[in-house]
This record gives sequence, C-alpha cells and structure tokens, in this order.
Amino acid sequence: MLGALTQLIRFGWGQALSCLFPVVIFTSLALTQIIPLPFLPRYDWLLIICLFMQWLMLRSGLETRDELKVITVFHLIGLALELFKVHMGSWSYPEEGYSKIFDVPLYSGFMYASVASYLCQAWRRLKVDLVRWPSYLVVVPLAAAIYLNFFTHHFWIDIRWVLSALVIIVFWRAWVTYEVGGIRYRMPLALSFVLIGFFIWIAENIATFFGAWEYPNQTEAWSLVHLGKVSSWLLLVIVSFLIVATLKRFKGKNSSI
Repeated sequence: MLGALTQLIRFGWGQALSCLFPVVIFTSLALTQIIPLPFLPRYDWLLIICLFMQWLMLRSGLETRDELKVITVFHLIGLALELFKVHMGSWSYPEEGYSKIFDVPLYSGFMYASVASYLCQAWRRLKVDLVRWPSYLVVVPLAAAIYLNFFTHHFWIDIRWVLSALVIIVFWRAWVTYEVGGIRYRMPLALSFVLIGFFIWIAENIATFFGAWEYPNQTEAWSLVHLGKVSSWLLLVIVSFLIVATLKRFKGKNSSI
C-alpha cells in the first residue's frame, strides 16, 4: 500500500510539472478577473503573461527549443480554429483588447499551446512509448479529417461520431507505456484520449467561469459547459496527440522534443 501511494505521488508530481503552463494560464484568468490590472485591457495582460511564461520556461530549461516549435504549431492551429469558430458564433470574447484580431484575442492560441506543452513535457518526464502504433497512412488522414470536421460541420453533416468510431477501430490494439519511479506501466491508448479530453472539459468549465470566453448560453449567467463538449475535446486531444507522436517518432526516441 505504501509503495502504491509513493508511486501515485511520483506520478502526480510529474503531471503537476507537466501542467505548469496550463496552471499559469488558469491562475492568470482567475487573478485578472478578481484584481483588474491598470493601463491595458485584461486580454492584453493575459497575452503578456503567456509570452513571459513561454520565455521563462524556455530560459529555465523547463521547455526545450524543439518543444517550443511544437507549441508554436499548436498556437497557430488553435488560433485558426478560434478565428473561424468566433466568426460562426460558436463562442465569443466579449471584453475589449488591443491584441484582438477579428474579435479573437491572441492569448487564446496559448490555451491550445498549453495542451501541447503538457503532452510534450509529460511524454519526456514519463518516458512515454507507443505499442502497436498504426500506420502513418491511416493516422495522418484521420487527424486531418478530425481537424477539418471542426470547420466543415457548420456547412455539412457533423461526422464526429463516425470519426470517434474510427479512432476506436484504428487504435483498438494500441497501448501507451510510461515510467514512474523506474517501473513501467501501460494503458490503452483510447482510454488515455478519453481521460485527457475529460480533464480538459473540466478545465474549460473553470476557464469560462473566469471569463476566458463564453458560449451563447453563458451570456446572461455562467452555466456548466454541455457534457457533449467532451467529445469535441476528445477529438482535439487526438489531433494533438497524433501530431506530437508523429514528431516524436520522426525525431527518434533520443530526441529532446
């Protein structure tokens, strides 16, 4: 029992270090909501805080240059999605800000980048490896289809459940292995997708509570984000994981990514 508790603490500590960037974002959302900062609108201060945190993590060695490259890609991917979704009225950023482009504050891309930051750092700290990873000829088109569906479902049918079924089929035999305290563990890859997606949904509720953005049903008063959003985050996590995994395997197991 004591050994299991020790391993749980080690695992929790590794996860906490890997979540440093998301924690800073959520803490900043909370503090700037409670304590207004002078001179600049809130969204601009959030952008400054995110940029400073990114610089600090790179400078301190908590993040590598290769990880920064991955995170930058996710920032651009996330920002493109934000621009489209806000334009379509899926959600909004009602506050003022100098760093807004087409009603989207630039700090919003860091919320997607923080997911990539977590994946990269957890991968490195837990020495993650993949077992029975599917062919890239299947993985790359699946990731592209999932990402494109976030855009096309506004004009065509939403095929997220079809894509979710394909994910289960493609990754049914795949496992993710990780190391805690010198001991290797394993988990079905599909289960890890679900768990990460669920915890991001919890984080989304915290973020909307502190006014990071708001859905149409939260305009008058805050309410819980619909549980169906878990499926959206699940699919986005899969895209994120597939990109990170592809880059990891491309760079090799001894890479610093």
